[in-house]
Amino acid sequence: MSDINYGVLYVVATPIGNLGDISQRALDTLKMVDVIAAEDTRHSAKLLQHFGVSTRLIAYHEYSNEQRLEKIVSLLLSGESVALISDAGTPLISDPGYDLVNVARERGILVQSVPGSCALVAALSISGLPCNQFVFEGFLPAKSSSRCQAFTPLLDESRTVVFYESPHRIVDSLKDLNAVLGGQREIVLARELTKTYETVLSGSVEALLQQIQDDTNQQRGEFVLLVKGVEKIALEKGVVSSEAKALMAILLEYTPVKTASAIAAKVTGIKKRDLYQWALANPKNS
Repeated sequence: MSDINYGVLYVVATPIGNLGDISQRALDTLKMVDVIAAEDTRHSAKLLQHFGVSTRLIAYHEYSNEQRLEKIVSLLLSGESVALISDAGTPLISDPGYDLVNVARERGILVQSVPGSCALVAALSISGLPCNQFVFEGFLPAKSSSRCQAFTPLLDESRTVVFYESPHRIVDSLKDLNAVLGGQREIVLARELTKTYETVLSGSVEALLQQIQDDTNQQRGEFVLLVKGVEKIALEKGVVSSEAKALMAILLEYTPVKTASAIAAKVTGIKKRDLYQWALANPKNS
């Protein structure tokens, strides 16, 4: 627990689109604190002006130096309370703030959450995909090779996996996903959540890639990409999953059957013998 003379650091969620999603508690907190640390003060000033919040703003973002962090911590240690907000949604969820929260807790400063909007949770809740177990991977890498590396573990991932992606890379990312997982894996694309042109598309990788290539309007806005996990099936009796077949098809373009089978066995958990026999029975892939 923090010293009674310390201020409190509030981590405050703000709307991701629809301004009506802000909570009364968030507004009360933003009006009550001494300082608001914002990712982009110009962007946040418009939000605060809309709700009649006149609290002093200071900048705190991913490029802020150690001096800025220490300035905010010193305010807290001197008894001033600070609200941390990002441009949209919940701070720290693929947004800056980790270092500040971590240092504040280390210094004995009380950190409290004022929860609210989060694109990750919003997308999961309406995706129709299993939500009892999921993995959040944040923003996808900018380079194709790095994206393919990020997608490869999904060949054997049974949980729903969630990514954030930007409009100018969404087509390329789906092409890479198609190359690694094959065109039949089920995915969901949630675009512009809570905003006027919100759309949620579901289907196979192949189908959604074609759909957004054909409709440039579907390439606009911020995306949440959700990938359905593979079903847990018995790996005995020579069963080779569709994901394992897709991996083998890629490996066989570059390596002999024996090597491809050994690599795929390590990734998928399927017996090397079964993968080898599948490759021999499907010579077009080898």
